[in-house]
Amino acid sequence: MEEFAELAEKAAGHDADAFTALMQSQMQNMYKTARAILANESDIADAISETILTCWEKLDQLSDPAWFRTWMTRILVNKCNDVIRQRKNLCMPGDVPEISAADSGFTNAEWNEALGMLDEKYRLVLMLYYVEGYKTSEISAILEVTESTVRTQLARGREKLAQAVTGKKRKATHEKSPDSIQPVGRDIYRSQQ
Repeated sequence: MEEFAELAEKAAGHDADAFTALMQSQMQNMYKTARAILANESDIADAISETILTCWEKLDQLSDPAWFRTWMTRILVNKCNDVIRQRKNLCMPGDVPEISAADSGFTNAEWNEALGMLDEKYRLVLMLYYVEGYKTSEISAILEVTESTVRTQLARGREKLAQAVTGKKRKATHEKSPDSIQPVGRDIYRSQQ
């Protein structure tokens, strides 16, 4: 981690070699994050390359090199959203999105399949939290939402992921089981007779 901090410090000073090493060290993380948002491999590559370019151009805006990874991920998420907006403008109703045959970004096919069933907002938050290891406060900064929203999306994402994997909806702890519900209507009807 010390090496990362040193690279970030040098990169912030426009050291091209340090910046290149820093971006190479983050390539897998960027791929996983972009893959959580985009399905098309060429779109993922475009978003990553745009992110690298933007990071280099806007290094002066990075206030603290210790936050480089969070700053870079925020830029990447914005670039992915830009690609989605551009796709919406370009897609015809009959277009079928490209699906990658082999996904080297994930080692567990079931995890990838289950995540694919989730809405983007849950998929992205789960990826950033569990795969990338960001804290909820960092995810909040990346996605520009409140920390409570991140926690809510994590909880709902976990629930939806459990549903996708097990095929069953989990009961909330505050719900009563069907056996504990008393047939109130019949008792009232009997008392009136």
